[in-house]
Amino acid sequence: MPRIVKGAIPSPNIWHTPQVYELENRAVDPEGAADAAMRALRPWKGATVLDVGCGTGYHLPVLAAEAERVIGVEPHGDLAALARRRCAGLANVTVHAATAQDLPLPDAGVDVAVARWAYFFGPGCEPGLRELSRVVRRGGAAFVVDLDATRGSFGRWFSRTVPAYSAREVEAFWDRQGWQRRPLDLTMAFERRADLEAVLRIEFAPEVAEQAIAETPGLELAYPNVLRWRYF
Repeated sequence: MPRIVKGAIPSPNIWHTPQVYELENRAVDPEGAADAAMRALRPWKGATVLDVGCGTGYHLPVLAAEAERVIGVEPHGDLAALARRRCAGLANVTVHAATAQDLPLPDAGVDVAVARWAYFFGPGCEPGLRELSRVVRRGGAAFVVDLDATRGSFGRWFSRTVPAYSAREVEAFWDRQGWQRRPLDLTMAFERRADLEAVLRIEFAPEVAEQAIAETPGLELAYPNVLRWRYF
């Protein structure tokens, strides 16, 4: 049985199929638009950076190349172990098995916090956001990168898979929290057709995934996202 930290909210894709999610991580945003957008708002060179929901640690080495210190937090213990293994040769990276709402970090010790595809649902994220307010020091920033369910075929497929999702309620939530936003027009680019199809099958309900596969020729698809941020 996997080791899951108490209070964790299950992730329907990476928790069950980390190998396929690795293919998705490799495919997403080959131009690096998301990282560039965040760096433009709050650079992390020489900073202490927190990756909330780091999974298998895919993004940790990229952060560690510029940051002074990188901290990954992941509630799925087996994924956290994979992240540690991935970063074993990086002296400035530490990975904790913990939740966003109970970060094992001191007050005001982080310059930049990043959460990728971990805060989709808005309402219910308040405990994790309070923890960000505690651990991010004055002059720091927190970023959330999420799917934009209001745009494109990807958003339509997501909305069919999660019909209870309300983009309007999510936007209202982030507005109340005082976060800013901007759209990100990302892409996914795969090397093999089988990899693209496998990723669509872990992202959507079975019947929606098959429709998405039928509607997506070739090896690339648009992946509309939104970048949210707050300064502290």
